[in-house]
Amino acid sequence: MHVASPLPKKRARIEIIPLIDIMFFLLASFMMVSLSQTHMKGIRVNLPVAGAPPPTTNVKDTVSIRVSPGNAVFFDNQFVNDDQVLPTLYKLHAANPNIKVSISAEMMSIHGDVIAVLDKVRQVGIQKVGYQIRAAPATNH
Repeated sequence: MHVASPLPKKRARIEIIPLIDIMFFLLASFMMVSLSQTHMKGIRVNLPVAGAPPPTTNVKDTVSIRVSPGNAVFFDNQFVNDDQVLPTLYKLHAANPNIKVSISAEMMSIHGDVIAVLDKVRQVGIQKVGYQIRAAPATNH
């Protein structure tokens, strides 16, 4: 015969919340211990002290060259005679060897005139050259 116990029978349970709390505590403890054991070593460096800003100069960084019909050349919208293009380029290159040149041409300019200006730019020794191009207008057929 089987006699029932007066105490109610409970099943064993594993609570996960306290287990997570203990794991986070252990993780934080190990991190703190490992950080306290590392010794930061470095090289002592004498850094420069902030002083007055360098004087600003009026050296041009870029120049825009536009070729118009009739071989009219404009440097930043100022007309330059054909015989003065090369000396002007030499002067700009002497003032700033890293000057950037942007070449553009108007619609009816001759291709050879633009190439002649490009040759003069390369002759001076300017290496940073860009071309301003506009998309052709759409034509309806």
